[in-house]
Amino acid sequence: MDKNYKDEIWIYNRDIKGTSPSAGVVRKVLAYCDGAMCVEHYFETGAEGALHSHPHSQITYVAEGRFRFTVGDEVKEVSKGDTLCKQNGVKHGCVCLEKGLLVDFFTPMREDFI
Repeated sequence: MDKNYKDEIWIYNRDIKGTSPSAGVVRKVLAYCDGAMCVEHYFETGAEGALHSHPHSQITYVAEGRFRFTVGDEVKEVSKGDTLCKQNGVKHGCVCLEKGLLVDFFTPMREDFI
């Protein structure tokens, strides 16, 4: 991330330079403050979000594409318009089955993304 947009009111997607946390994935950190953060994750078909957990609650909105998610002990397929609620500390990850975009909301913000 080349600029810190923390606490700014207006964030324009065109101004955000993405980073690649893993092969086939581009992350764009959008609006955020101490209490919340909005992040886009663009996935190529076959790309993976490795199984992990963190001390943040997370809601994921599937804006485009199709994904196979593991959340805790459950594995389900989701597609455009679906949402997931992942509690803090619960292991989760995904595989992109069809090129897509996930919009993630975290509380509190993910300092490790900045």
